[in-house]
Amino acid sequence: MTTGEGAAPGKTSGMEVAVVSGLSGAGRSTAAKCLEDLGWFVVDNLPPELISTMVELGAQAQGAITKVAVVMDVRSRAFTDDLASVIKDLDARGYKPRVLFLEATDAVLVSRFEQVRRGHPMQGDGRLSDGITAERALLAPLREEADLVLETSALSVHQLRAKIEDAFGSEASTQTRVTVLSFGYKYGLPMDADLVMDVRFLPNPFWIPELREYTGLDGDVRNYVLTQEGAEEFLERYHELLRLIGAGYKREGKRYLTLAVGCTGGKHRSVAISEELARRMSNEDGMAVKVVHRDLGRE
Repeated sequence: MTTGEGAAPGKTSGMEVAVVSGLSGAGRSTAAKCLEDLGWFVVDNLPPELISTMVELGAQAQGAITKVAVVMDVRSRAFTDDLASVIKDLDARGYKPRVLFLEATDAVLVSRFEQVRRGHPMQGDGRLSDGITAERALLAPLREEADLVLETSALSVHQLRAKIEDAFGSEASTQTRVTVLSFGYKYGLPMDADLVMDVRFLPNPFWIPELREYTGLDGDVRNYVLTQEGAEEFLERYHELLRLIGAGYKREGKRYLTLAVGCTGGKHRSVAISEELARRMSNEDGMAVKVVHRDLGRE
């Protein structure tokens, strides 16, 4: 068992397998959501006897599924005995499953249950503390076999996500995925934009006869837009602002950002600025940037 931060991945034919368990109220739901964001195929409360079948099906998916995580709790029938057997079986087959165990102090667990006004799944007719004690005893053998034990009493949701990302995320999966979306105001605002920047303050190439039929992807239009007064200063300052926003998104555990760049028709200025801004952002660590031109070709 390894208690602390980090667990070496186990793979067979490119397949990674993780089992997430622990005390009720210790953060299993947060762990499951985080793993999903990291690209894992997550199954919640699958009966232990079906775990091996699920892993085998994933392994036969020809690369469509490469990471399978199963979230288990005491609601599963014959939880400890069956799960221990399944883990040993997977290990024997070469999958080397990693077991993540989440726990917290009794006082913190009681407080969390009281906040959501829910009973403990094992308290029955007894007190909340009785259910916690019973569950802790039942899960003790699994905790001893866990590859990674996280004590979540003093962790915020964002801190817990960060620890799981460190243990289970690849460099690509922990990047903030930025979509720079050019659009034309005449066609309406994008509904999914997190941030909107308006570049209609720049002169419009539409009014230059020799540029009108071209787009912001063409060199002459691009050079015209980017050399206008205020364009470079705008790009520099907005890029710096996006660095701050991107760092904040990462701290908050947000992995997707859509930045909409608009001009009148979505053909010249917004396209050129989007391409240039994406080029600058692509050099930032922790960001994966793509460009989408929503309205290009509509005129």
